[in-house]
Amino acid sequence: MSLTVHLLNFIAPACAVAAWLALVTPLVSNISLGWQAWRRQFLLGSAVGVAVLLAGLIGFGNDGKILTYAAMVLACATTQWLLTL
Repeated sequence: MSLTVHLLNFIAPACAVAAWLALVTPLVSNISLGWQAWRRQFLLGSAVGVAVLLAGLIGFGNDGKILTYAAMVLACATTQWLLTL
């Protein structure tokens, strides 16, 4: 149970950023995408974000570093931008 809670707390920031980006993108651009596109954007953004968080955990030896979170936001935003091209 404790491991599950720790894993969910580890991936929560990546999922939150990916969901926010997928929801806000149609509001700030002229792109109107359907439900399937939103789901794909969310899943890819979450996967990229979790990969960056995992790289930060391996690289720094612990999680929660501001540099890792900044890299995660940049990677998720870049992924979202590439998906809307």
